[in-house]
Amino acid sequence: MTRVERESINFKLPKTLADALRETAKERGTTATDLVIQGLHHILGDAPGTEVSTEIRFQQIEENLQQLAHSINGRGKTIQTNKPAANSQTEERLTKIEEKLETFSDRLSKLEGALIAIQRNGSASNNYRRYKNSGNPYNQSGKPPQIEALSEEKLALRLNVNIPTLKEKHQTLDKKEFEEWSKERDRSKYMWRFNEQDKLYHPVK
Repeated sequence: MTRVERESINFKLPKTLADALRETAKERGTTATDLVIQGLHHILGDAPGTEVSTEIRFQQIEENLQQLAHSINGRGKTIQTNKPAANSQTEERLTKIEEKLETFSDRLSKLEGALIAIQRNGSASNNYRRYKNSGNPYNQSGKPPQIEALSEEKLALRLNVNIPTLKEKHQTLDKKEFEEWSKERDRSKYMWRFNEQDKLYHPVK
């Protein structure tokens, strides 16, 4: 759906008219701005570069349905009052109109439900895009990425110890004991093994 750019324009309305506008908007569950837009579309028609929103179209259809329903009820009362012996053809026509009205109302309800579903799906898609852009901690296979080797400073930070403590453990413990000690302090329960060639600590699961 194309988004229509809106411009703020200040109008001074009579207070009684402004109050009535707010009250009507409240009763219809919409805003005063949307009611004004409906009125302008009714007078101006489809102005170039504008597009009636789906919500406004639904409201217009709803109003037309209400007017049609009142018209049908009024005609039915007139027939009963003035023509008690109304012919069957007129009654049949009224019945068909009522059936069509019910069908149209049902379609309108389905359209409203579809609109709500589209809006929810759009919101879910936006949330997914934000999550994706923020960085997925998993690769396409769904498995956690391989943890890289760490320097002395980074491993001390990961194990939540200071560098002297890490050096002391590395120097005083044998390789197996150091791996077990690092595993107990690692949040993902990785063991860490020092490599003499690159002078880095490598994870061992």
